[in-house]
Amino acid sequence: MRILVLGGTRFVGPHVVRRLAEHGHDVTIFHRGDTETGLPSTVQHVHGDFATFSDHIKELRQLSPAVVLDMAPFREEDAERVKAFRGSARRVVIISSQDVYRAFGRLWRTEPGPPDPVPLTEDSPLRERLSNAGLDYNKTGVERAVRAVADFPATILRLPATYGPGDYQHRLFSYIKRMDDGRPAILLDQAYAGWRWARGYVEDVAHAISLAIMNESAAGRTYNVAFAETLPEGEWVRRIARVLGWEGEVVSLPSERLPPRLRNDVLDFGQQYEVDSSRIRRELGYEEIVPLDESLRRTIVWERANPPGKIDPDEFNYAAEDAAIAANSRAHEVRG
Repeated sequence: MRILVLGGTRFVGPHVVRRLAEHGHDVTIFHRGDTETGLPSTVQHVHGDFATFSDHIKELRQLSPAVVLDMAPFREEDAERVKAFRGSARRVVIISSQDVYRAFGRLWRTEPGPPDPVPLTEDSPLRERLSNAGLDYNKTGVERAVRAVADFPATILRLPATYGPGDYQHRLFSYIKRMDDGRPAILLDQAYAGWRWARGYVEDVAHAISLAIMNESAAGRTYNVAFAETLPEGEWVRRIARVLGWEGEVVSLPSERLPPRLRNDVLDFGQQYEVDSSRIRRELGYEEIVPLDESLRRTIVWERANPPGKIDPDEFNYAAEDAAIAANSRAHEVRG
């Protein structure tokens, strides 16, 4: 099958491309050429900028792809990229995010109302206010735009918070650094310690995307991708600790007893973020291909070798953390 991948050279994308090539598909990727990630020699490259994508449509349509995968549609107008292949490709696969749910607005306090029930399914209410603090993209608008294209079925994959080697957000770094620095305890806001957030490992997420591309039955369907079990943050830290070999303590405290940098002043953790991924498991046979502990081990190795280029020293104010730990110990002694 001929497959055209728009983007695909960062983090999740290379894993998707490799899996498709390994299954014998004819894969072409369109990208700027800034990142020539090691890919199989059979993969074709077309270089260009998304800002001038219209200049490349004729060339890309001539490839006659059966499926077009867009790895990086961020705003509603980005849907025009895949719309250009109507009449050329059979269907499209769009990478979205679990940020599309109204529960995300509840979490960020941008949409009033009580917490939405969890686990969130593909049919849970979507965000009504399309901008949220700290985000400059609109995946909800992307989804709406691609669904509106007649006779051109779209598969939408809503991805979770994804970690693993290559994670440019370094989602595990702050925990790993504290453990490697020999901290006696890791402090968490009490509400955050009990909060559940849907996650996925990069290779598992890529496997899910590949299945959606290779299975015609995925046409027109929307899928959540996430671990079957959503661990609360405190337990997540303990799993990292177990794999790393750190023997310190995870301590959850009321927000007012934490150093300022560790307090939550924005999010409403009363809105849990468990996500149901049973549909893709049932319909496409998806399951994780890397055991959880192994995924954490690989991520730890990568994070140690590739720390963020710039580390804010205020994020690791160990003197302030020590003071909070000491105050908590004194409080326990008094209660004892």
